[in-house]
Amino acid sequence: MKDGDTRDETEVAVFALLRSGLDQLNLSYQESQVEQLTDLVSILSAWAGRINLTGHRTPLEMATGLVLDAAALVASLPEISEAGSLADLGTGAGFPGLPIAILKPHLQVTLVDSRKKRNHFQREVRRRLSLEHVTPMLGRAEEIPVSASDIVVAQAMTQPDLALKLMYPWAQPDGILVLPASEAAIPPVPPAGIEEPELREYRVPESGTHRKLWVARVLEAFSSDF
Repeated sequence: MKDGDTRDETEVAVFALLRSGLDQLNLSYQESQVEQLTDLVSILSAWAGRINLTGHRTPLEMATGLVLDAAALVASLPEISEAGSLADLGTGAGFPGLPIAILKPHLQVTLVDSRKKRNHFQREVRRRLSLEHVTPMLGRAEEIPVSASDIVVAQAMTQPDLALKLMYPWAQPDGILVLPASEAAIPPVPPAGIEEPELREYRVPESGTHRKLWVARVLEAFSSDF
């Protein structure tokens, strides 16, 4: 952190935890990005005291369970370096989309959620962290205008089979659909026009959490006839 920084003890601990986790994932980063991620946790912690944004109760839990989880997802997706855009459907408070936007600022990131308070939080983070490449959208993914993206993520949207169907219209031709899941998850069945999902697995650093990750490429542009 910068000399003269006035962060409190909790923020210093969050910063150290995040930097350690990013190092374990072998992700390249700037100090300023770790500071932004720390600020994201601080804003989330402040808002979570007033409205229900996350089940994680402390800043350190938020840093591990939300931010480092998103970072581990990034480390498992080498395709993200070549992508220009990402849509996070059913993003909740903005996870994993907001940490991804901070770690990969070349991406245009769209956050989609149907709850107003969570959309307001996303907009506040966008403003306070100057994330002009982030676009929060209020509404259900199947009801609002689509912003077709190179990568579409749905971490906790619905059952995997249905999630793939809802994600499909949001993907560019030859884009990829990304479904993080628990260790117990079973392979989703893709609709026509999407290849068989590839299974990847990753561990969240500073945590005992292991995840499965289903990655499926879009073979042809979405049509309502599918």
